[in-house]
Amino acid sequence: MNLTPNFKDYELIDSGEGEKLERFGAYTLRRPEPQAVWRKSLDEREWQRLTDASFLRTDRSEERGEWRNKPQMKDRWNIRYDYKGMHLSMRLACTAFKHIGIFPEQAANWNFIYDTCREKAESKGARPKVLNLFAYTGGATLAAAASGAEVTHVDSVKQVVTWSRENMESSKLDGIRWIVEDALKFVQREVRRGNRYDGIILDPPAYGRGANGEKWILEQNIAEMLEACTELLADDGFLVLNLYSMGLSSTIARTLVRQTFGAPKKEELGELFFTDRAGKELPFGTYYRMKR
Repeated sequence: MNLTPNFKDYELIDSGEGEKLERFGAYTLRRPEPQAVWRKSLDEREWQRLTDASFLRTDRSEERGEWRNKPQMKDRWNIRYDYKGMHLSMRLACTAFKHIGIFPEQAANWNFIYDTCREKAESKGARPKVLNLFAYTGGATLAAAASGAEVTHVDSVKQVVTWSRENMESSKLDGIRWIVEDALKFVQREVRRGNRYDGIILDPPAYGRGANGEKWILEQNIAEMLEACTELLADDGFLVLNLYSMGLSSTIARTLVRQTFGAPKKEELGELFFTDRAGKELPFGTYYRMKR
């Protein structure tokens, strides 16, 4: 099942020829997009007219680059996301690695997390416990917290965790447990402690480094991570797994999870995507969600 969220502060304006043109709140950004292999629908003059900031790679073999901003472009700005009783405010900024502090397609998962945690709270009469691994700037963390869940947020980059705390405060939420650590090491320690969670969210990068330089390679480490998570997830818990590495499909995610956790009671899988003004559908990643 392919999903696209209703996100008023985000719009995919156009895509093609290895680029995407996106509006985040009041500003429009131009960034590389290797999956946009088709032709653009708007001409170059229109792209230049609409763009407030463009990301240019300094080395085509890497993600690092620099931004070219028009005078009206701010260094930092906020956007909102609203769904039922969830009202999130997230700070954005143009970083040297092309990212700006949000993956808007993940809003479809935020809705699922919010709804599932609310259901668990009503059925159990207690706040569910949720673990968010590789949590970045915390969109999923905030969704779980907005539902009333107890949330543990784990990321190996201290500056990103600080950014997440700013988003929590901007969204008028509190009570989140912040952990700056390698995700796999944290999970293994939680297993030894005998801790359990009602929900686990996994959003691993293709490559990464832990807080003490630990190396993460998705294809090599994801099976070990999932095996550890089986010990942490409650018997009636839920799992959300995202894969952004090119070539890894939602079917691969499903096979990985089923081999590790067994057949779930309910599962959903597919692509997260947005449609530009010309009707071209651009996938942003794959997801797999299940309830034990």
